[in-house]
Amino acid sequence: MIHSEVRQRLEEREESLSPYAARSRLSKGRVRAEPPSPMRTEFQRDRDRIIHCKAFRRLKHKTQVFIAPLGDHYVTRLTHTLEVSQIGRSIARALNLNEDLTEAISLGHDLGHTPFGHVGEEMLNELYPKGFRHNEQSLRVVEHLEQEGNGLNLTWEVREGILKHSKISKQDILGDMWNLPSTLEAQICRIADSVAYINHDIGDAVRAGLITENDLPRSAMKILGKSHSKRIDKMVCDIIDRSWAATGLENTGEPPIIVMSPEVLGAANNLRQFLFRKVYDVQADLKETKRARQLIRFLYKYFVENPEKLPAEYANAGDAERGIVDYIAGMTDNYALGLASELGAPNSKTTRYL
Repeated sequence: MIHSEVRQRLEEREESLSPYAARSRLSKGRVRAEPPSPMRTEFQRDRDRIIHCKAFRRLKHKTQVFIAPLGDHYVTRLTHTLEVSQIGRSIARALNLNEDLTEAISLGHDLGHTPFGHVGEEMLNELYPKGFRHNEQSLRVVEHLEQEGNGLNLTWEVREGILKHSKISKQDILGDMWNLPSTLEAQICRIADSVAYINHDIGDAVRAGLITENDLPRSAMKILGKSHSKRIDKMVCDIIDRSWAATGLENTGEPPIIVMSPEVLGAANNLRQFLFRKVYDVQADLKETKRARQLIRFLYKYFVENPEKLPAEYANAGDAERGIVDYIAGMTDNYALGLASELGAPNSKTTRYL
């Protein structure tokens, strides 16, 4: 069979990548060993498994920021994921790193996100005694919940990148630099996530009438540019320039990391803080946001009081509330709204989301 040599040729091609790039043949492997694919590298298989899984499909009906938007052009969790993937691959390609690993991590990083965006995440974190973070749930999706409880059996590098894409710091888009993932490809996903949401959230906020382009901080616009495309281009080019050591073409004597210049990072953080003041914090007081909180709280309480109503695949004898969290976190906005209405939640029979 001619195609049986394709993977070997692809792995040989990876040898031309930067010495700092992850190589699929050197992966730390999967929890359950599998025979290699004749046509795909290990990271390509992971990417394909993520794209074909149910959790990935559900992202198209999950809120990014704006709940119950009235237009067709608002960003959803799926379109955000695709933007992160595109930005990440552009950076990886320029730095001669592994595009396939970058893409797999990017496509899987938000699989565990809740309905109603960060509102849902905050509510589950408040309700579940052990806490809830979407990056940890994304890892749980690929390790345990997909494929009837068998998980996707992804490589170690993709699973680590998914877990460590999220940043604790609320002030800096680079996040907690002491907890960087081990591959540069995963570091690219972390920063591409921020580049994507900062810029598309501005567009959605303008679309929603919360801000205008003239409201954006002038100091940041002077550095980054006055349009969506110019801002992304400036950030991506800056990341490439400042992370050039990752190509292996220059020897700095230090292990390379994926960073921004102080000037561009300062402008990006300025934009991020502006979004918190003028968009995210304002969203918290909107009727739709309050309603989403009530809905998540209702569903959680209902299944705590009626555990026998939980679908069999989410039953967890050792931790019943873990199963409830898994079920709610996996819901789309519309499914959560419809189920709450069916179960008799107050104020749940009006406009559908998305």
